[in-house]
Amino acid sequence: KYGSDPLRWYMITNSSPWDNLKFDEEGVKEVARTFFGKLFQTYSFFAMYANVDNFDAAAPQVPMNERPEIDRWILSDLNTLIKEVSAAFEEYEPTRAGRMISTFVIDNLSNWFVRLNRKRFWAGEMDADKLSAYQTLYTCLLTVSKLMAPIAPFYADRLYKDLTNGTEADSVHLAKFPVAEETMIDKDLEYRMDLAQKITSMVLSLRKKEHIIVRQPLSRICIPATEPRLKDNVEAIKQLILDEVNVKELEFVEGSMLEKTVKCNFRVMGKKFGKMMKAVAAAVGALSQAEIAELETAGKLALQVEGNEAVIERDDVEIVSEDIPGWTVANEGALTVALDLEVSDALRREGLAREIIKRVQTYRKESGFEITDRIQVVMENNADLEAAVAEYKDYICGQVLADGFEFASDVENAVAFDFEDFKVNVNISKK
Repeated sequence: KYGSDPLRWYMITNSSPWDNLKFDEEGVKEVARTFFGKLFQTYSFFAMYANVDNFDAAAPQVPMNERPEIDRWILSDLNTLIKEVSAAFEEYEPTRAGRMISTFVIDNLSNWFVRLNRKRFWAGEMDADKLSAYQTLYTCLLTVSKLMAPIAPFYADRLYKDLTNGTEADSVHLAKFPVAEETMIDKDLEYRMDLAQKITSMVLSLRKKEHIIVRQPLSRICIPATEPRLKDNVEAIKQLILDEVNVKELEFVEGSMLEKTVKCNFRVMGKKFGKMMKAVAAAVGALSQAEIAELETAGKLALQVEGNEAVIERDDVEIVSEDIPGWTVANEGALTVALDLEVSDALRREGLAREIIKRVQTYRKESGFEITDRIQVVMENNADLEAAVAEYKDYICGQVLADGFEFASDVENAVAFDFEDFKVNVNISKK
């Protein structure tokens, strides 16, 4: 029903081969959808644009020091993966190996690298930046095909053959297993990108909580600058974060902007402090913002309670950031992110422009248009949409490959585009 490799991947990544496993068909289905689905989507994306651009895998490699940071990061992460997967196989731990490969493909390669770099593949000429994007993604896919081969031999071989097209070994099982290149591993870069992923995830969660779609631009993210290292590293990847979450500015603020409260974990602390628990809880509830910051940074805080010293550890409590008017706040360990919720008229117009692009692109795809087809768009009169198009017409036309974008009171042969608060009739035709 799902193929032998999804079945193998499900069984191997759920538990060690020597442990009992309660079989669940839904688990196989989930593996086929997530890991194999994401891997197939990533390969399909690569193949579609590589064929259009006549990408040559044998072309000279763009030097590492000339590649963008995002390329150097994913290649660093790939070589770290090679080391860790090789060690896991050597130690007879295929479960750990499979899980690491899944995480790399789903979280880092598909949901992060490809998502952030799509526009590089859409760019016009095959310049050094575009070639670097292709070579980086090709290297990742080819290496993944070799790493996954011991667990998913058939899928890995098909992926390998489709990528190499007879230019290398006849089969992935006749190719040499990858060996990590230590010079390509940059742990500081991996830390920064992990930080970017965390902040992005927190902001996207805040958007979801407030029911604000990502296509709607927002003005500001604020992050308390609790320590110099955090600020320096966030500054280095600030633009990546802003592009991914569709926010204009990222600012650092003093901790006093965001009020935090501390809640005791009575199950843990009750055993630790016994009869003192009531007094300790009162002292914890009265902590100042400076003391809370010290607890977050140092991991513990010593308090004087009833003449005795009570050491509060970070895991003893839950630190909660209180939302402030016009903002929504997320907290994860020592990292706090606040999102400005105000949507100005200018931001709303930009959001509508992005909504138009989304709907036109969906129509193109569903209508079977080629990715290179030029189009003409005629849209029913609507004051809000006309204002958005007047400001962003060149951007919209560039994104959807439109040679013309007009408004009319009566649109013939139209389809209805459903925006959140209204519908308009639209005619889209090939040039």
